[in-house]
Amino acid sequence: QVQVVESGGGLVQTGGSLRLSCATSGRSFSTYAMGWFRQAPGKEREFVAGIRWSGGTTYYAESVKGRFTISRAHAKNTVYLQMNSLEPEDTAVYFCAAKTTPRPASSWLSLHADYDFWGQGTQVTVSS
Repeated sequence: QVQVVESGGGLVQTGGSLRLSCATSGRSFSTYAMGWFRQAPGKEREFVAGIRWSGGTTYYAESVKGRFTISRAHAKNTVYLQMNSLEPEDTAVYFCAAKTTPRPASSWLSLHADYDFWGQGTQVTVSS
């Protein structure tokens, strides 16, 4: 079993920044990719960003491209999401997910089914 724990959410004003962190832990697992998704009230969970563990290739939803940056720290089994120029539309619960098996995934790591373990989520609220 792999534990996925997010942190760093909070309340910020429009135009502000937040940095989310996501740490994974457990026994004898490999990380192939990690991703961030978000779910706003009354909406479906949507892809935000993904990163391949080997090589560090990144992918972003169009709505966050140029504002959000996903990065990883190999030694810490941790992924980050730097969020700048936040907008009220970014308000959501942000979930981190880990892909720990080598099975094929979507090209952009953007599907829920690409991932094997999920965190509980962290609330991000952007006030106008």
